[in-house]
Amino acid sequence: MSQPTCVTSELLRRVRDDRLLRTGKPVVVLFSGGRDSSCLLDVAVRTAGARAVSALHVNYGLRDVADADERHCAALCERLGVQLDVRRPRRPRSGNLQAWARDERYGAATQIALARGADVAVGHTAGDQVETILYRLASSPSRRALLGMRPRDGLLVRPLLSFTREQTGAYCSARGLEWREDLTNDSEQFARNRIRAGLAPALEAVHPAAPANVLALAELLADEAAVLDELVSQALAGEHTIALGRLRELPVGLRRLVVQRLADEAAGGLAPGAARRTDEIAALAEQGTVELDICAGVRAVVEYGVLRFQARGAARADPKPVLLQIPGTARFGEYQVRCELGDAAAGPGVLDRAALGSELLVRGWRPGDRMAPLGLLGTKSLQDLFTARRIPRAERARTPVVESEGEIVWVAGVATGERFKVTHETVQTARLTVRGPGTGVRASAHAQQGATPGRA
Repeated sequence: MSQPTCVTSELLRRVRDDRLLRTGKPVVVLFSGGRDSSCLLDVAVRTAGARAVSALHVNYGLRDVADADERHCAALCERLGVQLDVRRPRRPRSGNLQAWARDERYGAATQIALARGADVAVGHTAGDQVETILYRLASSPSRRALLGMRPRDGLLVRPLLSFTREQTGAYCSARGLEWREDLTNDSEQFARNRIRAGLAPALEAVHPAAPANVLALAELLADEAAVLDELVSQALAGEHTIALGRLRELPVGLRRLVVQRLADEAAGGLAPGAARRTDEIAALAEQGTVELDICAGVRAVVEYGVLRFQARGAARADPKPVLLQIPGTARFGEYQVRCELGDAAAGPGVLDRAALGSELLVRGWRPGDRMAPLGLLGTKSLQDLFTARRIPRAERARTPVVESEGEIVWVAGVATGERFKVTHETVQTARLTVRGPGTGVRASAHAQQGATPGRA
């Protein structure tokens, strides 16, 4: 077997083994016309099949050769039998040019991919990984920064991440694929170019294995990150909140990771720098409601001694009321509410079926709501019951309230109505339960004489 054939077959075999590209799986290739993206496009066609592959080229119009690059991309796509989408966004008058270009590129790719049920493939190589880690090491005091880019990140896949630029160039040469050189890659105007031209070679001069060592370190840290993620999951026990007292008891490192996890969840992505505010967050008062803006539009909130995070100015819509059949199941916002029938002889009852109407309504709390809780005299406002049960204000409108013919029967985890309790005359019972997202917790309407205020 000749050397060029060895290069192409080995690269193709490893990409197929990684399964980031698969036969028949639609994929949108970000195609600049350069060496790496040309290699990626050809590999995608040979792996997924030409019908599954489409390419996106963004002509920013920033260079004199931009139109020539576009024509080159069109010619190669025609040769490979690949559909090409071309976008020509209008350059902004101000702002970060690189950030704008990146947003345009990935925004267009995501739009196409979602419409086609496809992944988005980019031609990042091992060299790009080294440069990314070095850049983040210099710019971000975060352990997570050293993890580098992942082979898969949502829709985004990086099939060439374990290959060098020399290997992708050798592949293109062996396959007879010409590519375009972007001369701006040599400009020292951009930080990444300075790393590529100066810092990376300087490290390699110190030790020839420097690039390989950087990549090996990233792999080790990624393995350790999986262990740390599991520790964070155990500390949170499936919840999206944590008691402030519990947070303070955690080892310092784990405490920071818990804060970062919760902040990331609230941000819907990364919340850079959240972990660095951990000491301030842990020092917040447990009485009343305390809020602290921490980073990137994320706010830490302590209510009744429980810490949660929320995106500033992004209020979640309250769930709409839904009907619940008897028996039956209904989805109310993030919760699943279930009604199951039984008989009084089967054990402690929940509600007297005869006291209920033909169906139930599950809704959220409304200001002015009142009910007669089991074991208490008279009626109580739901607001007082929520306060007694230390239900955070942000959760009250999303807590399932079940009513029958206009009367509140049950408030999940809070109270059961006195009129619906099981008695010696009960023939059949109806048991209400609710399951929340990821908590594994079921709140039941336990019918107990002499229940304490607010107990369900």
